[in-house]
Amino acid sequence: MPWPAADFLVNLICGQDADGRWHGWYDIRLPADALRPLGLHPDQPTATANSPSPPGWWHAEAERRASRTAPR
Repeated sequence: MPWPAADFLVNLICGQDADGRWHGWYDIRLPADALRPLGLHPDQPTATANSPSPPGWWHAEAERRASRTAPR
C-alpha cells in the first residue's frame, strides 16, 4: 500500500441476514488527502466521470448477469 499503516483504519463487520447466513463487510477509512497522489481525491478532475453513462440496455444486461447463479 502507498500509505503508512497509521494513516488508514480497516474494520470487519459481521452479521447474519434474514436467512441466517453470515456475511462480512469491510469498512476502510483513509484521510481524504491520502488519495490525492492516486488521482482519487474528489477535488481532482480525474475523480469525476468524463464521459456519458453507458446506455440503459448495458445496465440491464449487467444486472441480469449479476443475478444469475454461478455454474457448478
